[in-house]
Amino acid sequence: VRDALPVAPASIAWHGAYGSRMITALERKVATVTQKFSRSELVSRLIRAGELEVSGDDQAEQDSYFDRENFRFHGPDGFEADYAGLCAYFESIRAAFDDRKITRGIIVAEGNAMACQTWIEGTFVREFTQSPAGPLPPTGTRVVWDLINIFQFDDDGRLIEEFVRTDYRSFL
Repeated sequence: VRDALPVAPASIAWHGAYGSRMITALERKVATVTQKFSRSELVSRLIRAGELEVSGDDQAEQDSYFDRENFRFHGPDGFEADYAGLCAYFESIRAAFDDRKITRGIIVAEGNAMACQTWIEGTFVREFTQSPAGPLPPTGTRVVWDLINIFQFDDDGRLIEEFVRTDYRSFL
C-alpha cells in the first residue's frame, strides 16, 4: 500500500514556531483522503474502534474497523504486534481491569493519517499478564494510560497501522 501512495513535490518549505526547514518528498509521502469516508467519518471510526477494543462488546464490529491481515502495531519499548496480538493485549486489559473507559482528546487528521491524545483507564483488580514489566499483581487502584497515537487508514477506512507512545508512571 505504501508504495502506491502519491508523493508531494520533491521538497517544500515548512515554517513553524521552532524555525524553518525544507521537507523532502519522503517526509511528505501521505495518502490522499479516502474517497469512501470523510474526515469526520474516519474520526468516528477511530473513536468507535477504540471503544470496542476497551469494552470487548462486539468482536465482529471491531474487526470491521481493521485490515486484519495487514495491520501493524508499533508500541513503546519495541513492542510490535499484528491485529491478533493487539486483540490479545486488549483481552489482557479487559481481564485485569474493571470499570474501563477510553477517552480521545485532540485529534489531528491529514489524509489517511491521524494523531490523537488517548486516555485508557480502569480499576486494577486482577493480574495483568501483558504489562511491559511482566505479569503484575492487582493493586485495587485506578490506573490511567496516557497515550499519544498515530494511526494510518487504508482507502477502505480500515486501520492498517498504529504507533503509540505512553507514560507508564501512573501504572507502575
